[in-house]
Amino acid sequence: MHVVVVGGGIVGLSSAYSLADRGATVTVCEKGSIGGGSTERAVGGIRAQFSTPVNVDLSLASMRVWESFEETFGTDVGFRQTGYLFLARDEATAKWFRENVAMQNDRGVPSEFLSPAEAVEHCPGLETEQFVGATYSPTDGFADPHLALQAYATAAREAGADVRTKTPVTDLVRDGDRVVGVETDDGHLEADVVVNAAGAWARRVAAMADCSLPIAPKRRQIAVVDPDEPVPETDPLTIDLDTGSYFRPEREGDALVGGHFPGPDPDHDPDGYPTSIDFDWAADALEAAAEWTTYFGPESRVKRGWAGLYAVTPDHHPVVEETVPGLLTAAGFSGHGFQHAPATGKLVTELALEGEASLVDISRLSSDRFETEAARDERNVV
Repeated sequence: MHVVVVGGGIVGLSSAYSLADRGATVTVCEKGSIGGGSTERAVGGIRAQFSTPVNVDLSLASMRVWESFEETFGTDVGFRQTGYLFLARDEATAKWFRENVAMQNDRGVPSEFLSPAEAVEHCPGLETEQFVGATYSPTDGFADPHLALQAYATAAREAGADVRTKTPVTDLVRDGDRVVGVETDDGHLEADVVVNAAGAWARRVAAMADCSLPIAPKRRQIAVVDPDEPVPETDPLTIDLDTGSYFRPEREGDALVGGHFPGPDPDHDPDGYPTSIDFDWAADALEAAAEWTTYFGPESRVKRGWAGLYAVTPDHHPVVEETVPGLLTAAGFSGHGFQHAPATGKLVTELALEGEASLVDISRLSSDRFETEAARDERNVV
């Protein structure tokens, strides 16, 4: 079986590795450089504290890979399980947190609901009087997206995958209703299966098969900050969910500070959007973080930053399915593609080689949900 994977980010390369490891002939077509879309711009968070069962299940299946990544791939990707800490400012959010923890615990996640006084034990710089509750899980954490991406690229090639950069897919080839190949600038490639793992470009790829997928490219930003007080490396990735502000420790006391705040949120052209941070946004993000932690104050300094794209669906869940015969979709992760890539690669492989997925129940991730049901939003997003 020949599988063409469209997209050389971590979802595409995880899929390529898993497929090649199972014996498929795999060609990856990446329009630019490996990871040049969204992966290299990711913060690298890895967590199981989601608000819907399917996202929790994707996390748990992926964490089994992250926890043994160095042993499996021979690369230390800096996976650090310092936890995630979600903070609630009002009782309605706290009530919802309790419900999330119960669901997560039922599925095997060691998360717990905390009082503000308990939360400060994990994040010493927290201004506790602003919050009424929190959730924490010690197995959450983060890894280095660049190192993980390169490890998957190497593993995919060693398993036999042909990874082609600067090879944009210009069209999908169909025989009746079935996708049977792709056209590239280098010529035609026949395929038994094509995988749309194009991230922020996934909507465009789907349109080549006359499919409409509600996957919108949304710009998100992150700042590297030299804070007033060094942020301990043991601090969790900490999120003030009611305002959208968050931070996590970086090297040598620095922090990554981010957040998506109220205001216009237009779609962006993935081939032409500003990749540097906006000054006004950086000031707002730093001010927001300063309101609820002691780390950030008048002496804090933004050292650098960058912007990337989330591939966002209306309910913040990915589309993982056979969209039309011969065309699999694994896209629309709404900022969670990096952490869910290990499980997604295995799911794509099951769909391609066996015709159905068994690792995780992905019935909730079919694109027909946008037309046939009231989708349940993933609310643990920033």
